[in-house]
Amino acid sequence: LMLDLAIIIVSWNTRDLTLQTIASLIADLKTTRLAYHILVVDNASEDDSVSAIRAHFPAVDVQVSEKNLGFGGANNLAIRHLGFDGDHASVETPKVVYLLNSDTITQLGATEALYSALFSAPDVGLVGARLTYGDGQFQESAFAFPGLRQLWAELFWIPGRLRLGSFNGRYSQSLFEQPQPFEVDFTLGATMMLRSEVIQETSMFDENFFMYCEEIDWAWRIKEAGWRVLCVPQAHVVHLAGQSTGQVKPRSIINLWQSRLRLADKHYPRWKYWLARQIIAFGMRRKLTALQHEASTSAEIIAAYEKVIHMAVDGSYA
Repeated sequence: LMLDLAIIIVSWNTRDLTLQTIASLIADLKTTRLAYHILVVDNASEDDSVSAIRAHFPAVDVQVSEKNLGFGGANNLAIRHLGFDGDHASVETPKVVYLLNSDTITQLGATEALYSALFSAPDVGLVGARLTYGDGQFQESAFAFPGLRQLWAELFWIPGRLRLGSFNGRYSQSLFEQPQPFEVDFTLGATMMLRSEVIQETSMFDENFFMYCEEIDWAWRIKEAGWRVLCVPQAHVVHLAGQSTGQVKPRSIINLWQSRLRLADKHYPRWKYWLARQIIAFGMRRKLTALQHEASTSAEIIAAYEKVIHMAVDGSYA
């Protein structure tokens, strides 16, 4: 039996959320006629996620990674496990691979809506769902590829209406509220459903991105290979993350800008990459000056900003 769909969920210390993610996914899949297989990659969790998942869902395939491979690396582990990246003749790969975050609640009909949108035209290669926060509020789930304007919008003041508009790589909220799938540059990594041919053609996540931007980079390669990317409003998935910012950690500031520099270096023409670096260095110096005047700013945060400025000036992000 050829699998219609393999679903990959990467879990890291999120036992209860992961169990909820799997339960809502299975409830939705049971309303379809899709032949499916669920694969959970445990990214070196320190809680009892693995035993809990195995106890609650014995049919789910749990792969345990001894070290935290990051988002891209853990998904790649599962994609390889499905038989991609190697001798295709020896293994029947599933028709579709669906990457789903471990902090999601699938609403009924979402998986089927994504699946049918993926096959709505021969050149559609990647689709993503409409996301809302846990309290029902709208969450942006698809964006335009980041250019210099988004960089500017993030580092400097711009009017609020520009911040929410196409100037800043945003799609109009009304597009998410109507029933038709619409074309986008990339969808958030929380829900990414791909045709198997796309994986065979474009490979998988670039593991040089440990965190941040890895889904943007893959979508960029997918579009460069001639495939279209759609956001599917009728596929509704609740995504619990993103609402609580919590503490900004110095390491995550460095990781984020490291990934952004890598992305720009990989996909921009040289003049644009150079200009992006100047904008980042200039913007970060301004932010640093402001932070240095705040008593609450830690030395680690200041060091993180200094590191980002250094990476931007030198183009040395690796």
